[in-house]
Amino acid sequence: MAGDNMARWSVMVSKETDLALRSFLGARGGRKGDLSKFIEEAVRWRMLDESMQQAREGFADLSADELQNLVDEAVTAVRLARPSPGSTDT
Repeated sequence: MAGDNMARWSVMVSKETDLALRSFLGARGGRKGDLSKFIEEAVRWRMLDESMQQAREGFADLSADELQNLVDEAVTAVRLARPSPGSTDT
């Protein structure tokens, strides 16, 4: 996992969290590097969750029908912008 595109973090967690996570990873057959992978995945999920929450709040004033219409319009726009299957356009 190490490489030029990686950053090194120093983080502090409670001993309880450390033990629980290491036990969890060990029970799943964890190997070297799994702790870093787990942390990166957890951070990405948390950022996605925060983004989803912000999006939900941004659309909270819309009715279900209005929201569905927005989704339908967006899907249609994307489909129209894509080349059709078998097309030589790129």
